[in-house]
Amino acid sequence: MTRTLLAVAALLLATLVPAPAAAADEPPEQIVNGSFDDGLPPWWHTGNVTSQIVDGRLCADIPGGTANPWDVIIGQNDLALVEGESYAYRFFASSSTPKVARALIQLPVDPWTQYLSASPELSVSGNDYSFTFTAPTSLPNAQVAFQLGGSAEPWRFCLDNVSLKGGAPPDVYEPDTGPRVRVNMVGYLPEGPKNATLVTEATEAVSWRLLDSAGAEAATGSSTPRGIDASSGQNVHTIDFGTYRGRGEGFTLVADGQTSRPFDIAADLYDQMRVDALKFYYTQRSGIEILDSLRPGYGRPAGHTQVAPNQGDRQVPCQEGVCDYSLDVSGGWYDAGDHGKYVVNGGISVHQLMSAYERDKTAFPDGQLAIPESGNSVPDVLDEARWEMDFLLKMQRDDGMVHHKIHDAAWTGLPLLPHLDPQPRELHPVSTAATLNLAATAAQAARLYAPYDAAFAKRALAAAERAWQAARRNPAVYASPDDGVGGGSYADADVSDEFYWAAAELFITTGKRAYREAVQASPHHTADVWRERGFDWGNTAQLGRLQLAAVPNALPDRARVRQSVLAGADKYLAVLRGQAYGLPYGPPDFDWGSNNLVLNNMVVMAVAHDLSGQEKYRAGVREGMDYILGRNALNQSYVTGYGEVSSKNQHSRWYARQLDPALPNPPRGTLSGGPNSAIQDPVAQRLLRGCKPQFCYIDDIESWSTNELTINWNSPLAWISSFLADRRPSSSCTISYTVHGSWPDGFNAQVTVENTGSKAINGWTLQWWFLGGQEVRRAWNAAVRQEGSVVTAKSLPWNARIAPGQSVTLGFLGTQAEGPNPAPEVFTLNGGRCS
Repeated sequence: MTRTLLAVAALLLATLVPAPAAAADEPPEQIVNGSFDDGLPPWWHTGNVTSQIVDGRLCADIPGGTANPWDVIIGQNDLALVEGESYAYRFFASSSTPKVARALIQLPVDPWTQYLSASPELSVSGNDYSFTFTAPTSLPNAQVAFQLGGSAEPWRFCLDNVSLKGGAPPDVYEPDTGPRVRVNMVGYLPEGPKNATLVTEATEAVSWRLLDSAGAEAATGSSTPRGIDASSGQNVHTIDFGTYRGRGEGFTLVADGQTSRPFDIAADLYDQMRVDALKFYYTQRSGIEILDSLRPGYGRPAGHTQVAPNQGDRQVPCQEGVCDYSLDVSGGWYDAGDHGKYVVNGGISVHQLMSAYERDKTAFPDGQLAIPESGNSVPDVLDEARWEMDFLLKMQRDDGMVHHKIHDAAWTGLPLLPHLDPQPRELHPVSTAATLNLAATAAQAARLYAPYDAAFAKRALAAAERAWQAARRNPAVYASPDDGVGGGSYADADVSDEFYWAAAELFITTGKRAYREAVQASPHHTADVWRERGFDWGNTAQLGRLQLAAVPNALPDRARVRQSVLAGADKYLAVLRGQAYGLPYGPPDFDWGSNNLVLNNMVVMAVAHDLSGQEKYRAGVREGMDYILGRNALNQSYVTGYGEVSSKNQHSRWYARQLDPALPNPPRGTLSGGPNSAIQDPVAQRLLRGCKPQFCYIDDIESWSTNELTINWNSPLAWISSFLADRRPSSSCTISYTVHGSWPDGFNAQVTVENTGSKAINGWTLQWWFLGGQEVRRAWNAAVRQEGSVVTAKSLPWNARIAPGQSVTLGFLGTQAEGPNPAPEVFTLNGGRCS
């Protein structure tokens, strides 16, 4: 009886006191034999690896001389993932020499979709690594893979305690955004706007103080509450300290208990950025050795020159079934962080470099960029653009059509220097878009290179006209959106904008009626082309509109075209003023490469300033640049080397220091693509899910959707920084330029300079430039010299003084160039612009 009661009591107690959680309630371990207590199975490795168990760990001898990370793999298959489940992935690893490995959880078959991509830095002593990720889909057969190839020398890899368990707290990424006062970390121009953004919980205005480098108070004021900023989700105020006109280094702004990062106030802030943004292109060159003497730390052998392991670009066949010939398509610029070369990206890039030069032909001297061609009496920017133009011309078939792109037959991994790329190269089909890109850029090149290389200019124009005719015969040959293996597809099913741009450039260069009629017949000619999201390689009607407005030509309705640019600039100004962070770009979601779209909208405002002289447009460009250089939600500069915190791990196969300490970061002056709401890559998907647009960015080399570098993103950076470096003031003068007569090979022109100011001009130097290859043969009433298309006329003793309200006149006989001879539209007197 007593024994029975005790048993009942024990049973009752067991029902009242919870038992310890059973081991079965723990998340199941997905990895089999992760401690290697049972030897190697089911772990596998590629055939070039020798593995063994050493001191309870898997250790493998990794061969040297491989090109890609996936050339050497250790892995395990058949792991189950459940959609929406968060997993903790842990392991211990070491290496015989410091290395960066790739740790992946992925689809085990093509397209090898990665659900986790990490790049652990391995050490000799070894480390424990831990990552979390959320599975975007259910998968019964996921693969764990350690990719260990790509090393020149052999090394040893050891692995232990590999674990993959569900039930992990989701990985919450918190970017370090620093102080809540967001400024342009490079600085502000003394006479320009000076705005900052304060992130705060305050709903009423707060006081701010501007401090100089010694901590002394330079200015004070109150902020303006702006409410919740849609692009960042933050409650923000704006701070306007534009009335301060002092200069110096190391200023800070203090508000709401926060001190901004330091910044300068100076007139020359963008002088070096203009140069650095252009220097980027030399290190992107294909087919030539990059000299370390010209770019210390960035020297490398020539890539894709038929030297093993390269298969080279000097005799590239087409994709199977596309053509039966090979072309020499060597040279040009690698498009981005991969080894591909694309005509549509190259087109807008080389155009914007040439356009920056065409805007101010005095600002780009020979020797400026320290490139191999420096010292040849040609502006360096034209030498650099020529490297790409020569490649674009090589992509043209005999019938005038142009191949869309050339790249590897399959994707390569990171890091991989161009000269070590072993993949076969392939020409991809021709496209109407690529053909029209050549028509536009070659027509532009024809007029710009005429003063320096008449034979090349003639060849470029012939290629442009041949491309135009070919596109007219084949108006709907589109790049396939499915052609994305080994390189981007760059598909574009509407090329009416490319037709408009090409017609505009051909008309400006030749003046021919057929091209004028094509311009006027285009639906883009009178449409509102100023998209909220800006222009890019796939939206080029804006390039035609800007060129027709800015470059001298005889278009009948040019006044309306110029006015339309001002209307577009007003649209972007309104967007900027509506953004608490001051960016002229405000869609509800940010695009891939949003930073280049911000800059391209600024190009429209800059051209509007050039056309009208209205300060509001230049002020808009200056304020828009603040966003790029630190006045943003992440409080970082997107230009490498500019600002206290800047992007440095852009997606690249050879600027890959994050993966290989022996390699450099991208060169100073490299723009990152910036926030992208689509977050397509595994790193962004793992860390940035649910991000507000401005927060959809991470400075990680594997985040190709938010942190890529490209030639067509650096081109607007070069254009805008050149505009901002332009310190030519307005002068009190007007210019009258009249052609009194012309004949097949010459013309007679007269230039009158009037002093509209209140003070006498004592000694003057007048500058202008011609459209193309015109030359001054003989001049009177001035000492005239000419370099390229730039003419410099200096006063003589008897006409050096121009009293207020008076004028002087000079004249010259000129040599006619092929094509139109419009009157120059930009004149400077003693360094200041005349109206």
